[in-house]
Amino acid sequence: MFSQRIRSMMEQEKLLTAPPETTVSNAAKLMASKKAGAVMVVENQRLVGIFTERDAVFRVIARGHDARTTRLADVMTTAPQTVDPDKSYGYALLLMHKNGFRHVPVIENGKPIGIVSSRDLLDPEMEEFVSEAQRRQHIR
Repeated sequence: MFSQRIRSMMEQEKLLTAPPETTVSNAAKLMASKKAGAVMVVENQRLVGIFTERDAVFRVIARGHDARTTRLADVMTTAPQTVDPDKSYGYALLLMHKNGFRHVPVIENGKPIGIVSSRDLLDPEMEEFVSEAQRRQHIR
């Protein structure tokens, strides 16, 4: 799994984008509807930032901002690190681990085409773990 190309692991249905003037409340509703942890902030088809669940907690709620009026432009992470879709998933995971973030936008020809998260890797691994635990339980 670590050597697989990011292109093959991206979830296209979780590609969420919003313009910088979007309110945090509307972005949160979009994220909730897609069960996604991040939205890429895009202007003129170019990535200008990323807004995550953690941003909502630390930069909006904890600071007492009103989610109905606060714009993504005011609380997003600007110029986020990105990856090329032909890099390995292991590369993206290491990038996330070293820099302390959980989502990394995938950019091709200057445009966002997807996003990967540390959870993308954990879900299949967790399924395998649960399956193995259940198998062992039945052996006893």
